[in-house]
Amino acid sequence: MSFRVGFTSRWADFDPNNHMRHSAYNDYAAEARVRMFNAYGLSLVEFNKLNVGPVLFREETNFRREIRLSEDIKVEVFLKGISENGERFRFYHKIYKEDGSLAAEIEILGAWLDLKTRKLTKPPQIVLKALGDIERTDDFETIPLNRSQRNTKGDRTHES
Repeated sequence: MSFRVGFTSRWADFDPNNHMRHSAYNDYAAEARVRMFNAYGLSLVEFNKLNVGPVLFREETNFRREIRLSEDIKVEVFLKGISENGERFRFYHKIYKEDGSLAAEIEILGAWLDLKTRKLTKPPQIVLKALGDIERTDDFETIPLNRSQRNTKGDRTHES
C-alpha cells in the first residue's frame, strides 16, 4: 500500500485569483515525504544524527484540477526510481481533491547529501531499508550512475 496523508488547504496557499499557488502543491508533496520518513522512524532530527539529508535536482508538476480554499486534500507518495547504491532517488506524488479526483502529479529527482562534506553519498542502511519498503510505481526503474561516479565496487567516488 502507498503512503497517503491528508491536509486541509490553507488561506496562505492561495493567490489573489483564489488559485492554489503552484509552489503550495510542491510544499504539500514535501511535507508528505517528511511524514512518510517519520513513519519509518526517520525524523528530521534523526536524519541530522545520521549526518545525511535529501537534496533535490528537479521537481516537475502537472496540474489537473483546481483545489479550492479550505478543501481537504490527500497526497500519495510512491518510489519511482533509485540508483543501485541508493544515492539517487525519484519520488512520484499524486494530490487528490476532496471528491477523489486527481488535482496534480509531482515527480522529484534527488540524492542524499553528507551534511558535513556537502557531497553526495550513499545513505545509511536504515534509510535504504525505508526506501526498500516504499510502494513502487508501475514504471519504477533503476537510476543509472555515470561510470565516473563509481569505483570497482560500485561506490561513489566523486560528484559530477
